Amino acid sequence: MKRLGFLLAASLVAAMPAALAVGRLADVEIIDRTTGTSLETHYYRGEYWVAGRPGARYAIAIHNRIGERLLAVTSVDGVNVISGDNAGFQQTGYVFGAYQSYEIAGWRKSDRDVATFEFTPSPNSYAERTGRPANVGVIGVALFRELRHEYYAPPPALNEPSARAEGAAGAPAEAARAKAADASVAQSLATPAPASPKLGTGHGAREASYVEHTEFERQSSEPNEVVRIRYDSYENLVAMGVIRSRPVQPPRPNAFPESPGRYVPDPPGAPAIGLR
Repeated sequence: MKRLGFLLAASLVAAMPAALAVGRLADVEIIDRTTGTSLETHYYRGEYWVAGRPGARYAIAIHNRIGERLLAVTSVDGVNVISGDNAGFQQTGYVFGAYQSYEIAGWRKSDRDVATFEFTPSPNSYAERTGRPANVGVIGVALFRELRHEYYAPPPALNEPSARAEGAAGAPAEAARAKAADASVAQSLATPAPASPKLGTGHGAREASYVEHTEFERQSSEPNEVVRIRYDSYENLVAMGVIRSRPVQPPRPNAFPESPGRYVPDPPGAPAIGLR
């Protein structure tokens, strides 16, 4: 099952802190490119959430944790970030070398550039503007391990020439576990209505991003792992109970405000008293 993939030109990011990343085969996290910070992940009712800022550019940072290639079929708001099609497991994706890290920063427009991901009100999202509002607010990364062919020479039969047999690794059991985990997420409880229109991902300005084409043969038609991260504004996540609101701290008096001079100055109108 060979599929065309996109080979990343270089490793662009370091490994992410485990507290912010999601995933087993690869660490996945969301980077606010305006501030350069990693968005904190919140686990709520079987799903991971991050709070985005309207107008902020973001990237999907992926770090391959294993010593072999991985294919990452990536979607935003239910749309494949490379082809623009309704996302599916069998579509094209990015091929990560062993232990490679990279930031997927936008909708791919060519082998040389992307249109940046930007948090935006849902009506202005790329998915909704193209008539696909149903899945706005979710980022997905389907990870596939590569099929590796191992060749060996069996003992030759009597009066017959030697032959080489080709063996292939089977689909690992972790694919079944990933599928079961996806089913449990689908059965999670509904969340309260958000406080304001939810966030989506816009089709931002063009910027340079270079890739090459490569072939990748998957171990299985089903992904070995699926990472899903949902997102919305901070206010909406507070309203839905995903994030506990931070209490407003009243102003506190300062025990050592700036004071001119070394000694306590006289109050206005006080008589001058010299030291004896």
